[in-house]
Amino acid sequence: MDKQEWQKKGAGHRQRLRDKFLDQGIETFADAEIIELLLSFGTPRSDCKAAAREALKHCGSLPAVLDAAPAVLKRIKGIGPKNIFALQFIQGVARRYLQQRITGKKYIHSSREVSDYLIHLMRGLEHEVFTVVYLDAAHAILDSEILSEGTVTVNTVYPRELVKAALARNASAIIIAHNHPSGSLTPSEQDRQLTRTLHLVCSFMQIQLLDHLIIGDGTTPYSFADQGLMAEIRNDCKTLLDQTS
Repeated sequence: MDKQEWQKKGAGHRQRLRDKFLDQGIETFADAEIIELLLSFGTPRSDCKAAAREALKHCGSLPAVLDAAPAVLKRIKGIGPKNIFALQFIQGVARRYLQQRITGKKYIHSSREVSDYLIHLMRGLEHEVFTVVYLDAAHAILDSEILSEGTVTVNTVYPRELVKAALARNASAIIIAHNHPSGSLTPSEQDRQLTRTLHLVCSFMQIQLLDHLIIGDGTTPYSFADQGLMAEIRNDCKTLLDQTS
């Protein structure tokens, strides 16, 4: 098969994938087909089937391919800078979509969407990041941001910067989250101590710390509130404040 024939055949294959999506939706796609189509956005005249299968085999899952660092993707045969750009661009679009979808919504009615956004933002990262979701007095979501990167401890997340950022947005409440690159959802003693410290500092400024979420490698984060730890921390802080008043 000469190059012209191959390009014609490849174009027909990709058009069938596009038609399949338009007619039947993403649910009918195999993960390899999704990756193949995304890679083809970067190199529309290249056959991306083998590269897509290799990427899926190398990374283990569709989310892992989208989360993979450029250095990892470069090691996969058939994937070059333009393909990597296509993958990272769609990842960036998805992140912005999820972030903007939650803004203005009441947290109590959209906690699952907040979790989806945080999981998409932080799962699969090779380093820890600390994210804050800011809410108003009615617990409507005002904004969110990554406030710190690196090992998340009391020494690396500065309470002053957190309070400053919350006050700048007129936030009355916050939700904090960080990821465990190991994939584990078990909170460490440092995680507990950080939550106590931030809860105490925020209390002085009349800002509620509603929850601390830990993002692992699953589809559901660990919630300090759901596990009863936030209530325990609130009681500990109240006892401490009562003793010092």
